[in-house]
Amino acid sequence: MSATKMTFHVSAKRNDAHSSSAYCKEASLLIDTNLAGRLDAFNPAELLLAALSACMIKGIERVTPILKFQLRGVEVELNGVRQDSPPKMESIHYIIRVDTDENDHRLALLHDNVKKFGTVFNTVSPGTELSGELIRK
Repeated sequence: MSATKMTFHVSAKRNDAHSSSAYCKEASLLIDTNLAGRLDAFNPAELLLAALSACMIKGIERVTPILKFQLRGVEVELNGVRQDSPPKMESIHYIIRVDTDENDHRLALLHDNVKKFGTVFNTVSPGTELSGELIRK
């Protein structure tokens, strides 16, 4: 007997030559699809980085009660490098800053859980040089 798999649905549409919108559940998001770029919306590469950061934070939210890990906040910073040919995200470096009094061993355990159980993390990592650290803020 197989386990029920989670499914996700997002739809998107072109608004005009400068933007598109993505929709999921009751949320919408303006997307930068302008060839010249725009400052008020995420472009596709930035959306990928945002999805990865959300995956990391959600993973931390999921595992902190299990580990009885105490924290006051989490910040994630990501930097991606795009190669031109073929176009792809060549590398992503991240820093996860956790505001906590937990010891270094517990921080390493939290980082291991982020890397092991993140859906987006595990989707991106096989095709991208993904590196980073989880540190105390």
